[in-house]
Amino acid sequence: MRKIQIISWNVNGIRALHKKGFREWVIDEKPDILCVQETKAHKKQFPPDIRKLDDYHTYISEAERKGYSGVALYTRLKPEKVDKGFGIDEFDLEGRILIADYGDFVLFNIYFPNGKMSSERLQYKMDFYDAFLEYADDLKSQGRNIAVCGDVNTAHKEIDLARPKENEKISGFLPEERAWIDKFLSHGYVDTFREFNQKPEQYTWWSYRTRARERNVGWRLDYFFVNQEFMDRIESSFILSDVMGSDHCPVAIDIVLPD
Repeated sequence: MRKIQIISWNVNGIRALHKKGFREWVIDEKPDILCVQETKAHKKQFPPDIRKLDDYHTYISEAERKGYSGVALYTRLKPEKVDKGFGIDEFDLEGRILIADYGDFVLFNIYFPNGKMSSERLQYKMDFYDAFLEYADDLKSQGRNIAVCGDVNTAHKEIDLARPKENEKISGFLPEERAWIDKFLSHGYVDTFREFNQKPEQYTWWSYRTRARERNVGWRLDYFFVNQEFMDRIESSFILSDVMGSDHCPVAIDIVLPD
Protein backbone atom coordinates (compact mmCIF):
# COMPACT_ATOMS: atom_id res chain seq x y z
CA MET A 1 0.00 0.00 0.00
CA ARG A 2 1.11 3.57 -0.61
CA LYS A 3 -0.16 6.85 0.74
CA ILE A 4 -0.59 9.97 -1.35
CA GLN A 5 -1.65 13.46 -0.35
CA ILE A 6 -3.81 15.72 -2.51
CA ILE A 7 -4.11 19.41 -1.71
CA SER A 8 -6.69 21.76 -3.22
CA TRP A 9 -6.41 25.56 -3.04
CA ASN A 10 -8.31 28.48 -4.53
CA VAL A 11 -5.31 30.78 -4.97
CA ASN A 12 -7.26 33.91 -6.07
CA GLY A 13 -4.67 34.77 -8.71
CA ILE A 14 -1.63 32.58 -9.33
CA ARG A 15 0.59 35.54 -10.30
CA ALA A 16 -0.21 37.42 -7.10
CA LEU A 17 0.39 34.30 -4.99
CA HIS A 18 3.65 33.62 -6.80
CA LYS A 19 4.94 36.92 -5.40
CA LYS A 20 3.96 35.73 -1.91
CA GLY A 21 6.02 32.54 -2.08
CA PHE A 22 3.74 29.99 -3.78
CA ARG A 23 6.61 28.09 -5.39
CA GLU A 24 8.54 27.85 -2.12
CA TRP A 25 5.40 26.67 -0.32
CA VAL A 26 4.87 23.84 -2.84
CA ILE A 27 8.50 22.75 -2.56
CA ASP A 28 8.26 22.71 1.25
CA GLU A 29 4.84 21.04 1.40
CA LYS A 30 5.62 18.41 -1.26
CA PRO A 31 2.05 17.34 -2.07
CA ASP A 32 1.79 14.37 -4.40
CA ILE A 33 -0.98 16.19 -6.25
CA LEU A 34 -1.85 19.88 -6.02
CA CYS A 35 -5.06 21.27 -7.52
CA VAL A 36 -5.39 25.03 -7.75
CA GLN A 37 -8.39 27.11 -8.74
CA GLU A 38 -9.01 30.72 -9.80
CA THR A 39 -5.58 31.12 -11.35
CA LYS A 40 -6.76 34.18 -13.35
CA ALA A 41 -4.05 33.55 -15.95
CA HIS A 42 -3.47 31.93 -19.30
CA LYS A 43 -0.66 29.38 -19.42
CA LYS A 44 1.80 31.84 -21.00
CA GLN A 45 1.06 34.29 -18.15
CA PHE A 46 2.21 31.85 -15.46
CA PRO A 47 5.64 32.83 -14.14
CA PRO A 48 8.11 30.42 -15.82
CA ASP A 49 9.23 28.81 -12.56
CA ILE A 50 5.67 27.65 -11.80
CA ARG A 51 4.58 26.99 -15.38
CA LYS A 52 6.69 23.90 -14.82
CA LEU A 53 7.82 22.70 -11.41
CA ASP A 54 10.57 20.15 -10.81
CA ASP A 55 9.19 16.64 -10.22
CA TYR A 56 5.66 17.67 -11.28
CA HIS A 57 3.63 17.19 -14.43
CA THR A 58 1.66 20.39 -15.00
CA TYR A 59 -1.75 20.80 -16.63
CA ILE A 60 -3.49 24.15 -17.06
CA SER A 61 -7.05 24.94 -18.11
CA GLU A 62 -7.63 28.58 -18.98
CA ALA A 63 -10.71 30.66 -19.66
CA GLU A 64 -11.23 32.33 -23.03
CA ARG A 65 -11.59 35.58 -21.11
CA LYS A 66 -8.27 36.93 -19.84
CA GLY A 67 -7.62 37.29 -16.12
CA TYR A 68 -10.62 35.15 -15.24
CA SER A 69 -11.29 31.75 -13.66
CA GLY A 70 -8.74 29.04 -14.56
CA VAL A 71 -7.51 25.86 -12.85
CA ALA A 72 -4.17 24.05 -12.75
CA LEU A 73 -2.91 20.63 -11.70
CA TYR A 74 0.59 19.88 -10.42
CA THR A 75 1.09 16.14 -10.03
CA ARG A 76 4.01 13.84 -9.27
CA LEU A 77 1.91 10.88 -10.46
CA LYS A 78 1.44 11.02 -14.22
CA PRO A 79 -2.25 10.63 -15.08
CA GLU A 80 -3.32 8.23 -17.79
CA LYS A 81 -5.20 11.12 -19.36
CA VAL A 82 -6.45 14.61 -18.52
CA ASP A 83 -9.60 16.26 -19.89
CA LYS A 84 -10.35 19.98 -19.73
CA GLY A 85 -14.12 19.87 -19.57
CA PHE A 86 -17.42 18.04 -19.66
CA GLY A 87 -17.68 18.35 -23.45
CA ILE A 88 -20.15 21.24 -23.10
CA ASP A 89 -18.82 24.47 -24.58
CA GLU A 90 -20.71 26.92 -22.37
CA PHE A 91 -18.97 25.42 -19.31
CA ASP A 92 -15.66 24.30 -20.78
CA LEU A 93 -14.81 27.74 -22.25
CA GLU A 94 -14.57 29.27 -18.76
CA GLY A 95 -11.55 27.12 -17.87
CA ARG A 96 -13.03 25.71 -14.67
CA ILE A 97 -12.39 22.01 -15.12
CA LEU A 98 -9.54 19.49 -15.13
CA ILE A 99 -10.37 15.77 -14.94
CA ALA A 100 -7.36 13.53 -14.37
CA ASP A 101 -7.64 9.75 -14.71
CA TYR A 102 -5.13 7.96 -12.48
CA GLY A 103 -6.45 4.46 -13.06
CA ASP A 104 -7.20 3.80 -9.39
CA PHE A 105 -9.44 6.88 -9.34
CA VAL A 106 -10.55 9.87 -11.39
CA LEU A 107 -9.77 13.29 -9.90
CA PHE A 108 -11.95 16.31 -10.65
CA ASN A 109 -10.29 19.69 -10.01
CA ILE A 110 -13.10 22.23 -10.39
CA TYR A 111 -13.68 25.91 -9.78
CA PHE A 112 -17.47 25.93 -9.56
CA PRO A 113 -19.19 29.17 -10.64
CA ASN A 114 -20.21 31.95 -8.28
CA GLY A 115 -23.88 32.93 -8.51
CA LYS A 116 -23.80 36.32 -6.79
CA MET A 117 -23.51 38.54 -9.86
CA SER A 118 -27.00 38.05 -11.29
CA SER A 119 -29.94 35.68 -11.63
CA GLU A 120 -28.42 34.57 -14.96
CA ARG A 121 -25.15 33.61 -13.28
CA LEU A 122 -27.01 31.80 -10.53
CA GLN A 123 -28.81 29.76 -13.19
CA TYR A 124 -25.48 29.12 -14.92
CA LYS A 125 -24.09 27.86 -11.61
CA MET A 126 -27.03 25.48 -11.09
CA ASP A 127 -26.77 24.21 -14.67
CA PHE A 128 -23.02 23.67 -14.19
CA TYR A 129 -23.72 21.70 -11.00
CA ASP A 130 -26.14 19.44 -12.88
CA ALA A 131 -23.78 18.91 -15.82
CA PHE A 132 -21.00 17.97 -13.39
CA LEU A 133 -23.24 15.52 -11.51
CA GLU A 134 -24.31 13.81 -14.73
CA TYR A 135 -20.67 13.46 -15.80
CA ALA A 136 -19.57 12.12 -12.40
CA ASP A 137 -22.50 9.71 -12.16
CA ASP A 138 -21.69 8.29 -15.58
CA LEU A 139 -18.14 7.49 -14.45
CA LYS A 140 -19.37 6.07 -11.15
CA SER A 141 -21.85 3.83 -12.99
CA GLN A 142 -18.85 2.35 -14.81
CA GLY A 143 -17.39 1.31 -11.45
CA ARG A 144 -14.82 4.12 -11.29
CA ASN A 145 -13.68 5.66 -8.01
CA ILE A 146 -14.05 9.43 -7.96
CA ALA A 147 -12.46 12.25 -5.97
CA VAL A 148 -13.77 15.78 -6.43
CA CYS A 149 -11.98 18.84 -5.10
CA GLY A 150 -12.23 22.55 -5.48
CA ASP A 151 -14.10 25.71 -4.59
CA VAL A 152 -17.77 24.66 -4.71
CA ASN A 153 -18.91 28.23 -3.92
CA THR A 154 -21.64 26.99 -1.56
CA ALA A 155 -21.63 26.38 2.19
CA HIS A 156 -23.64 23.22 2.74
CA LYS A 157 -25.07 23.55 6.25
CA GLU A 158 -25.41 26.20 8.94
CA ILE A 159 -22.30 24.81 10.65
CA ASP A 160 -20.35 25.67 7.48
CA LEU A 161 -20.50 29.45 7.82
CA ALA A 162 -20.20 31.92 10.65
CA ARG A 163 -23.43 33.84 10.01
CA PRO A 164 -26.05 31.58 8.44
CA LYS A 165 -29.13 33.67 9.26
CA GLU A 166 -27.69 36.83 7.68
CA ASN A 167 -26.78 34.95 4.49
CA GLU A 168 -29.93 32.91 3.78
CA LYS A 169 -30.73 35.06 0.72
CA ILE A 170 -27.14 35.36 -0.54
CA SER A 171 -25.79 33.12 -3.30
CA GLY A 172 -23.46 30.65 -1.65
CA PHE A 173 -26.07 29.75 0.97
CA LEU A 174 -29.34 29.80 -0.95
CA PRO A 175 -31.79 26.94 -0.33
CA GLU A 176 -31.50 25.69 -3.93
CA GLU A 177 -27.68 25.64 -3.77
CA ARG A 178 -27.65 23.77 -0.48
CA ALA A 179 -30.32 21.38 -1.79
CA TRP A 180 -28.09 20.56 -4.75
CA ILE A 181 -25.31 19.44 -2.37
CA ASP A 182 -27.90 17.27 -0.58
CA LYS A 183 -28.85 15.80 -3.96
CA PHE A 184 -25.20 15.23 -4.88
CA LEU A 185 -24.52 13.38 -1.62
CA SER A 186 -27.70 11.33 -2.07
CA HIS A 187 -26.20 10.00 -5.33
CA GLY A 188 -23.57 8.15 -3.31
CA TYR A 189 -20.88 10.74 -2.57
CA VAL A 190 -19.32 11.74 0.75
CA ASP A 191 -18.13 15.10 2.13
CA THR A 192 -14.81 13.72 3.39
CA PHE A 193 -14.03 16.52 5.84
CA ARG A 194 -17.22 15.96 7.82
CA GLU A 195 -16.41 12.25 8.13
CA PHE A 196 -13.41 13.27 10.27
CA ASN A 197 -14.39 16.60 11.79
CA GLN A 198 -17.84 17.64 13.07
CA LYS A 199 -16.67 20.80 14.83
CA PRO A 200 -18.10 24.24 14.07
CA GLU A 201 -15.97 27.22 12.98
CA GLN A 202 -14.09 25.20 10.35
CA TYR A 203 -13.84 27.55 7.39
CA THR A 204 -11.86 27.84 4.14
CA TRP A 205 -12.78 31.35 2.91
CA TRP A 206 -12.84 34.71 4.64
CA SER A 207 -13.74 38.06 3.09
CA TYR A 208 -10.81 40.46 2.80
CA ARG A 209 -13.06 43.12 4.32
CA THR A 210 -13.34 43.82 8.04
CA ARG A 211 -10.45 41.53 9.09
CA ALA A 212 -12.77 38.54 8.76
CA ARG A 213 -9.95 35.99 8.87
CA GLU A 214 -8.53 37.40 12.10
CA ARG A 215 -11.98 37.04 13.65
CA ASN A 216 -12.68 33.70 11.89
CA VAL A 217 -15.90 35.00 10.32
CA GLY A 218 -15.77 32.63 7.38
CA TRP A 219 -17.39 30.09 5.09
CA ARG A 220 -16.46 26.49 4.23
CA LEU A 221 -16.59 26.64 0.43
CA ASP A 222 -13.75 24.24 -0.48
CA TYR A 223 -14.34 20.50 -0.37
CA PHE A 224 -13.08 17.02 -1.11
CA PHE A 225 -15.86 14.61 -2.08
CA VAL A 226 -15.45 10.94 -2.95
CA ASN A 227 -17.85 8.16 -3.89
CA GLN A 228 -18.90 6.06 -0.90
CA GLU A 229 -17.03 2.99 -2.14
CA PHE A 230 -13.76 4.95 -2.15
CA MET A 231 -14.21 6.36 1.36
CA ASP A 232 -12.42 3.45 3.04
CA ARG A 233 -9.26 4.55 1.20
CA ILE A 234 -9.42 8.07 2.71
CA GLU A 235 -7.13 8.15 5.73
CA SER A 236 -7.73 11.81 6.64
CA SER A 237 -9.34 15.01 5.36
CA PHE A 238 -8.42 18.37 6.80
CA ILE A 239 -8.17 22.15 6.39
CA LEU A 240 -4.79 23.93 6.26
CA SER A 241 -6.14 27.08 7.89
CA ASP A 242 -2.75 28.54 8.77
CA VAL A 243 -1.63 28.80 5.13
CA MET A 244 -1.87 32.43 4.00
CA GLY A 245 -1.66 34.19 0.64
CA SER A 246 -5.24 33.96 -0.62
CA ASP A 247 -8.70 34.70 0.76
CA HIS A 248 -9.09 30.88 0.72
CA CYS A 249 -6.88 28.39 2.53
CA PRO A 250 -5.98 24.94 1.19
CA VAL A 251 -7.80 21.71 2.03
CA ALA A 252 -6.29 18.23 1.80
CA ILE A 253 -6.87 14.49 1.90
CA ASP A 254 -4.56 11.53 2.44
CA ILE A 255 -5.41 8.47 0.33
CA VAL A 256 -4.12 4.92 0.75
CA LEU A 257 -3.79 3.12 -2.59
CA PRO A 258 -2.79 -0.42 -3.50
CA ASP A 259 0.75 -0.84 -4.87
